[in-house]
Amino acid sequence: MIINTDILHFRFRAKHIFALCLLFFCLNANAQVGERRNDFSVGLNAGMTMSSMDFVPKIKQGYKTSPTFGFSTRYVCEKYFATICAVLIEVDYANLGWKEKIEDGTNNTYERGFSYIQLPLLMQLGWGKERKGVKFVFEAGPQFGYWFSESEKRGGGEWNTAYRPNGVVYQYDHSPDNKFEYGIAAGAGLELSTSIGHFILGGRYYYGLGDIYDNSKKGYFGRSANQAIMVKLTYLYDLVKTKL
Repeated sequence: MIINTDILHFRFRAKHIFALCLLFFCLNANAQVGERRNDFSVGLNAGMTMSSMDFVPKIKQGYKTSPTFGFSTRYVCEKYFATICAVLIEVDYANLGWKEKIEDGTNNTYERGFSYIQLPLLMQLGWGKERKGVKFVFEAGPQFGYWFSESEKRGGGEWNTAYRPNGVVYQYDHSPDNKFEYGIAAGAGLELSTSIGHFILGGRYYYGLGDIYDNSKKGYFGRSANQAIMVKLTYLYDLVKTKL
């Protein structure tokens, strides 16, 4: 298989962006130059995921929707002028994958689901009311995932792959070659802080950097990475709160 040099350059840049993101996260987690905070919260999150796969060669797709839910923790470490700085860590379940658009004259339909345990490690910045009220939050950082199961749905009568665009059929029946995946997540939302806890409604985009299928010269795909848009509602309860 011949891999275009543009793909190689893209992968090189993506890995460096990932490394810089990790470095930025570590520096912000350790630097304390503003008003010290020591707030620790735990809670739950739930929402919906719209996922697809970034394939090279391309496969025409639509978004696959599925629920996501998990456990959240947050440590607020400082307030720097008007910016509230925190670290958000989650352990989530998500079902990623894709819904293929088959336009080869058959009535075939195809949907693939991959179940993951995900670990987002995010720097979170907030602007607005620190205690009671609303604030805007932005978050970004690395995300890791581990595949543990899959599902496959075929429909549309007799299954016929003879006329698939570009002859791309390797994705059928093949489980991921790489169970571990990683990428970058970023998002924004609104947080309502009350006497009973914090409620955060936000959206997040995940861009996978690791390929699920073999991308070596022996492999079929030059790129096969997860991409997802998530909308979540998170509830956090303060276990430790700084006295202001």
